[in-house]
Amino acid sequence: MPQRRHSTTPPKEAKLFRNNRSQAVRIPVEFELPGEKVLISREGDRLVIEPVRKPGLTGLLAQWAKEPRLGPEEDFPEIDDMPVKSEDFFK
Repeated sequence: MPQRRHSTTPPKEAKLFRNNRSQAVRIPVEFELPGEKVLISREGDRLVIEPVRKPGLTGLLAQWAKEPRLGPEEDFPEIDDMPVKSEDFFK
């Protein structure tokens, strides 16, 4: 995933705490991230936290390509294709 760093802000100290068996960090309001999930990775001794972005059209199409396709025995059922009734629109 490419890095997207738009601006640099000065570092700010944040509190670490325990949440059950996990370590958590209180993120100051000016560093708030959108959404409900993040990606976390390590670069040397740094932790990088970035928001999980919704897939664009390309990602959505790639996800659909992974979906199982209908096999020959699972064809769509036949549907009666009734002829359209002609109507006189110029009465």
